[in-house]
Amino acid sequence: MDVKALRKDGDNLVIEGRIMGALPIQAMLTPDQARAALKLLDFKTLLFLLTILFRKGQR
Repeated sequence: MDVKALRKDGDNLVIEGRIMGALPIQAMLTPDQARAALKLLDFKTLLFLLTILFRKGQR
């Protein structure tokens, strides 16, 4: 999935992008879904997510 935009819609987060390079999609993440996703993370993965912002990417 190529994410093109993130925007707020009320209390939700809307993710706009394309799947497989051709199919446009809008996914909506609700607060309940966000809390459920956080429950799936263990401490090691949460720490990785916090540090990924400071890592070098591939070019």
